Amino acid sequence: MFKVIIPVLILATTLFASLLDFRTLDRAKQSYEHGDYSGAQQEYEKIADKNDELRFNLGDSYYKQKKYKEALSQYEKIGSKELRAKALHNMGNSYANLKQIDKAIESYEEALKLNDDEDTAYNLELLKKIKDQQKKKDNQKKKDQKNKKDQKKNKDQKDKNQKSKDQKNSKDQKSKDQKNKDQNSKDQKNGQKKQNEKQKKDSKQDGQNKESQKNEKEDQKKAESKEKKKEKEEQMKQTRSKVDETKKKQENQKMKAMQAKQQPISDMQERKYEKMLNGRGIQTLMVPLKSKGESHDEQKPW
Repeated sequence: MFKVIIPVLILATTLFASLLDFRTLDRAKQSYEHGDYSGAQQEYEKIADKNDELRFNLGDSYYKQKKYKEALSQYEKIGSKELRAKALHNMGNSYANLKQIDKAIESYEEALKLNDDEDTAYNLELLKKIKDQQKKKDNQKKKDQKNKKDQKKNKDQKDKNQKSKDQKNSKDQKSKDQKNKDQNSKDQKNGQKKQNEKQKKDSKQDGQNKESQKNEKEDQKKAESKEKKKEKEEQMKQTRSKVDETKKKQENQKMKAMQAKQQPISDMQERKYEKMLNGRGIQTLMVPLKSKGESHDEQKPW
């Protein structure tokens, strides 16, 4: 009796589980059809014993939510020949969305080997074109990077050369500036030396000029003194000449007077003089002057 009950219980449990799975699958289907892909995913995951169809639908639920890695994990486990081509097609789509172009192309090519599907072939050709474009783009990018790298290298080299040139120019400029500074210092020293020599020469010349002016002044003073002395001598000479002339005149006058005294008075003058004396009331004796040819006799009266 006990042996009969056990198989019945097992059968009943299996039937109950199958009934539950059926209800779960029905809810998952309803959710998927209504676009509730997350709800469908949750219902599918409740079923412990998953076959290829269930894994395919679970993978689609992940795919619709853009959970491509989770979808791939379900598609890869499908081994049924009837579903393998579709699973590979969806795997190609998942890899394409993950930007893994090579793996997507590989999945499409394997799917076409199992089933000649028009959509799979179209996706394959599209990805090949995208790959070519990507390759060209990558090549161009590499080329641009290389050009950019070469440009940077050339720029760095150019900057390095320019820097070296600038350093050399700076060094040359410093050397030139130092040379100019030394030359300026030398020129200043020479200029100062020349100025000192000029000042010394000018001072000497000034001294000579002053000495010359002094000598000229002394000579002028001597000349003026000599001229004054000469003028004074001339004046004295003129004075002496005048004095001598005056003296000579006086002597001449005196001589004339003496001669006039010695000259006898004429009769007329004698009578005139006597008359004048008589008119004054003065009686005097006159000593007759000698006439020419007569000797003077003081005892002889008039």
